[in-house]
Amino acid sequence: MEKYNPSVIEKKWQEIWDKLNLNKAVDFDEKPKYYCLEMFPYPSGKIHMGHVRNYTIGDVIARFKRYTGYNVLHPIGFDAFGLPAENAAINAKIHPAKWTYANMDYMLSQLQKLGFSYDKDRIIATCDPKYYKWEQKIFIEMFKRGMAYRKESEVNFCPHCQTVLANEQVEDGKCWRCDSEVVKKTIFSWYFKITDYADELLEDIKLLEQGWPSRVLSQQINWIGKSEGAFIKFKFEKSDEYLEVFTTRPDTLFGVTFVSISPKHPKVKEIVKDRNVLDYVEKMIVDLDIKKDYDKEKDGIYSGINLVNPANGEIVPLYIANFVLMEYGTGVVMGVPAHDQRDFEFATKFNIPKKIVIYREDLSKDVTTWKSSFVDSGFLVNSGEFNGLQNELAKEKIVEHLASKNLARKAYQYKLRDWNVSRQRYWGAPIPIIYCPNCGVVTESIENLPVELPENVEITGFGGSPLAKVESFVNTTCPICGAKAKRETDTFDTFVESSWYFLRYCSPDYDKDIFDKQKVKYWMDVDQYIGGIEHAVMHLLYARYFTKVLRDLGYVESSEPFKRLLTQGMVIKDGAKMSKSKGNVVDPDDIVNTYGADTARLFILFAAPVDKDLEWSDEGIEGSFRFLNRLYRLIANYAFKVKDAPLQGTLTPRIKELLYEINSCVQKVTNDIENYHFNTAIAKLMEFVNFLYSFNPEEDELGYFRQALEKLTILISPFVPHLACELWEMLGHSEIVFSQSWPKVELEYATKDTVKIAITINGKLRDTVETTKDADQKEVEKLALNSEKVKKHLEGKEIKKYVYVKNKILNIIV
Repeated sequence: MEKYNPSVIEKKWQEIWDKLNLNKAVDFDEKPKYYCLEMFPYPSGKIHMGHVRNYTIGDVIARFKRYTGYNVLHPIGFDAFGLPAENAAINAKIHPAKWTYANMDYMLSQLQKLGFSYDKDRIIATCDPKYYKWEQKIFIEMFKRGMAYRKESEVNFCPHCQTVLANEQVEDGKCWRCDSEVVKKTIFSWYFKITDYADELLEDIKLLEQGWPSRVLSQQINWIGKSEGAFIKFKFEKSDEYLEVFTTRPDTLFGVTFVSISPKHPKVKEIVKDRNVLDYVEKMIVDLDIKKDYDKEKDGIYSGINLVNPANGEIVPLYIANFVLMEYGTGVVMGVPAHDQRDFEFATKFNIPKKIVIYREDLSKDVTTWKSSFVDSGFLVNSGEFNGLQNELAKEKIVEHLASKNLARKAYQYKLRDWNVSRQRYWGAPIPIIYCPNCGVVTESIENLPVELPENVEITGFGGSPLAKVESFVNTTCPICGAKAKRETDTFDTFVESSWYFLRYCSPDYDKDIFDKQKVKYWMDVDQYIGGIEHAVMHLLYARYFTKVLRDLGYVESSEPFKRLLTQGMVIKDGAKMSKSKGNVVDPDDIVNTYGADTARLFILFAAPVDKDLEWSDEGIEGSFRFLNRLYRLIANYAFKVKDAPLQGTLTPRIKELLYEINSCVQKVTNDIENYHFNTAIAKLMEFVNFLYSFNPEEDELGYFRQALEKLTILISPFVPHLACELWEMLGHSEIVFSQSWPKVELEYATKDTVKIAITINGKLRDTVETTKDADQKEVEKLALNSEKVKKHLEGKEIKKYVYVKNKILNIIV
């Protein structure tokens, strides 16, 4: 008998699948549609085991859905723009496009070797002008609707390299490439007004509660960060001018003993006159920009200015403090040290008084004895006319009172900020903006799209955006007046490409618009999306936002792109996530070359539940390989014997047992796949194989045994598709296994005629006996008393009585 040879089998069936184009999705098919999608990869050079896990999960779902009567769209593509390609251009002196396309070709060959059932006619790459042409059109329409705008913003800047750096490129305040000190620089950038959709993004989370992991939704809620509170005016001492604070705790207003302002607030230079204070502020700003862990040490300085607490008229000092962010609220916060821990620490450091305004009976009335602030609920004290009110009720009362004096207004604030989509790099989609001396800032005309990246560019990593140095790209004409003009040299953040790629898959070759609206209407929403939890608040939030924008621009009807989200766990080895720096990477090519793709797929699904981290195990890979060898031998041994064997004879107890095991396996595997419990589905299949080995069919049982082998082959095929196709052919079938229907449970055989009864003596399990279902007590008692194990424990004992629970347990009281 030939041995299981995965390299031969897998190559054979991949070629057959390719010729048959088995995985082609059919637009507007009569079958119900199912859109299964894994987050597309960045073409870094090779896929890693995390990719293998992600894509194997999606492949099982896609294959199962095809079996169960769905028209499945299961595409793949590449998130192909990004900084690594520029780094390769600098280090290896290779053009980013050449590096990227070579990597995509190699990764596609890897994906094919792993047997993933992608529609080969729908592959997209976001660096293709045919793709980003339509992204540029979306931007133009957003610009015209006021959804995109330009403003000045602070960025990390390396004076030596003369380039903008991403946060992750700043290491301990220095440039990752040249080790120069990084500074903050104000430049113009392009923004999307995602904040206009903040409330809808929050409100629509309820639409996702049944299909998305709760921790992803929680992260998005926290990222948007909606706070209900009030703006409150603190006037300058002896002046009608004021600073406005935003607070979510107006109930603590009477406890304000200082106010803090951000060092970056424009008012600081306007109101502070002391040169020593201003010098200290400059030092704070430098430290804030550079030191990542600076916020561990609260710092500040008294401004020399006082404000008036609007609640009680008390004079409070204004501090310039490093923990106040310009990005949230107004850049000014009120300090209530008795009821805010950060304020408590700051007040302790600078000897600022603490005042109790919310009290509970178990608290000390002497605030100087407190070790920390009190932030729980209580009743107001030291709060004038509001004394005695429960603090939650007091919030609205105090705001209403101050609003009547024009000193407060109810408001909402968000942590979410508009999305900066400008990148000062080459390898990205050009932003289609033109600067005309006559017309100002205008968009390129849609007829001239795409604005293509020039290929004749030198990438050194120094001197700012490489595009700015390409005169043939920069110099253009205004599409409105025809005057000489300049192009925008920023490119889009790569998150823009990944915010709508799932829509383009619906009609990847459509050349009349962004996509074919009717095909998008047919295929969308994505029924199952699969990817890592690390994308919870960036990619997934942006994709939700972009879908709503395209809805409002009239392109889609959906408000949400993904019905269900599955976030798979990481693949770890030696207790840590696989990474080159840790030296614990397992190369998928090595596994495929040694054991075959089916072994890799089986192990990656069997080793852990899909949403949990998976600990890599060489022994586990070996075990999966041994199982597939065992499966191969089982069918190889019986393939000829069962071929054309008829279903004959009466249903003997042995055949009934076989039919029960078949249907038990069908039921378990089907339910587990539907619920993504792939590890337990595989465990059941392994049990079934063990049972079939032990069955040893007689001549008149071969027809039913053939049924068992055929159903086993179909059930295991989503997990190990190459081997399943080979086994199906070995069983005498000319058509491919994936042309079959998924087995259905035959209810009449889904339950056993016999049951196992636990026999206990005074509550302790002593044996189990098998009997017919619903057997009466006397029959079970007889079986129990004939058991050698039970006899041993009854020696010298007197039986008082029996307690019988039908089909479950017989307890003998002695």
